[in-house]
Amino acid sequence: MPVITAIKPQKNKPRVSVFLDGRFRFGIDLENLVKFGLRVEQELTEQDIEKIIKIAEIGKTFPKLLKFATIRPRSMKEISDWFKRREIGEDAQEKLLTKLQRVIKVDDEEFAKWWVAQRLSFSPRSKKALAVELMQKGIDNNTIKSVLEETEIDELPLVKKLAEKKLRSLSRYDEETRNKKLIAFLQRKGFSWGVIKGVVK
Repeated sequence: MPVITAIKPQKNKPRVSVFLDGRFRFGIDLENLVKFGLRVEQELTEQDIEKIIKIAEIGKTFPKLLKFATIRPRSMKEISDWFKRREIGEDAQEKLLTKLQRVIKVDDEEFAKWWVAQRLSFSPRSKKALAVELMQKGIDNNTIKSVLEETEIDELPLVKKLAEKKLRSLSRYDEETRNKKLIAFLQRKGFSWGVIKGVVK
């Protein structure tokens, strides 16, 4: 059976490199090093090695997942997409998500409330546009409907604010061209003509 011949610390990381029969075989975090009781001159079966490597990969991936999930609130779909981009297997996904949920709460309803509040504060758009964005983030229709109904959104003041800002960049155009460009801009934000006509001359 392969024998651990050296355990060496990795530079600037809370991890070590494990050498079997004089050759590097895998890296592992300190928590799992202690958990498995790994030590020099210890014999490992191939089954042991395979199990340790799988657990070690979870230990290596988790800090990256935690960073991704704490930069800002995330929806479950965003977490799932993160796993897919890194081609992480279903078993590892389940373990990583369980570990993540012990640290932070991944909740689609709370995410939706945060997303709407951020949009209204920094990049206003219509309820329709917000609903489309939330759907793209994987939020179910019932949650979208509930969150948008709970949120007071008066679209006319939002349109006025957006129009005032946009018009500053359209000052070089004649009135007809300026209005066409303004209307197109506001429509891309999801606002209906019924609201837009309140700010277009």
